[in-house]
Amino acid sequence: MILIKAIHKSETVNLLVRDEMMENAVVDRLNCEKVDLHRIRFHLHSYADVWFRDYGPTFVVNREKEAGKGVAAVNWIFNAWGGKYPELMADTMIGCLINGHLMMECFKPGIVMEGGSIDVNGRGTVLTTEQCLLNKNRNPSLNKEEIESYLREFLGVDKVIWLGEGIAGDDTDGHVDDIARFVNPTTVLCAYEEDSDDENFLPLKRNYELLIKEADQDGHTLKVIKLPMPGRVGKERRLPASYANFYIGNDVVIVPVFGHKNDSAALKIIQEAFPDRKVTGVNCREMVAGLGTIHCISQQQPAELRLENCL
Repeated sequence: MILIKAIHKSETVNLLVRDEMMENAVVDRLNCEKVDLHRIRFHLHSYADVWFRDYGPTFVVNREKEAGKGVAAVNWIFNAWGGKYPELMADTMIGCLINGHLMMECFKPGIVMEGGSIDVNGRGTVLTTEQCLLNKNRNPSLNKEEIESYLREFLGVDKVIWLGEGIAGDDTDGHVDDIARFVNPTTVLCAYEEDSDDENFLPLKRNYELLIKEADQDGHTLKVIKLPMPGRVGKERRLPASYANFYIGNDVVIVPVFGHKNDSAALKIIQEAFPDRKVTGVNCREMVAGLGTIHCISQQQPAELRLENCL
């Protein structure tokens, strides 16, 4: 509810609910929070889990078309992160069901991909990881060059930047949305662990060293800003806690925080990266127990150069 309340004034929120009982319960809570229900669109579909970023559509824009007329959906195949959770496999249908409401052009590449495994600068460059996209539990018949070809064709990118591994505790096999995010076409916030004894230290150091040598689609060197990590979250098992899993809205940025001493430093860095937006931290210690946070439960939809949000 905190996320919806924070973004709904500047974005239409498309909200996925399982049934009318859930919708009624959500409406009651939204009314309590004084959310304008005219800015919420409910989509009733039975779904298995909340990680919409990974099984929902990825939206692309044809900038040569009339404003608002060139938005399309890309529906990848979702295989529950390499077949780890058979009970969640049915969520691969949600993208098509959602598009039945949105009524926009829809592309189906026919390969396994998750929204959290890619991050774009909106100008022709995409960030991803070898650990995820080259994992044999996704598209075992495709090599690196073939996967790049799909990214170019269906995302409209010219440059693919391959990072190495993701963070410890991430059951998605290294999603990039926990380690590196574009904040503008030439600037990347890169998760960096300062504690050399932490298991994230070496993988994140290697990713940072790769990024500082990289350029965008036009050959411009990237500006790479270190983003601290929140240390180990989770007692029995390491959880994939990262400040990089933020959502970028039209006038706000919602950042997961974890009650760690680095929370304030991370929020300051992200605020400096988004001077035209209000940066707000949301405590996600309970959410991350489900192995994801803010970015994972959302998907931005361009609409006449502004956003609609799917949750």
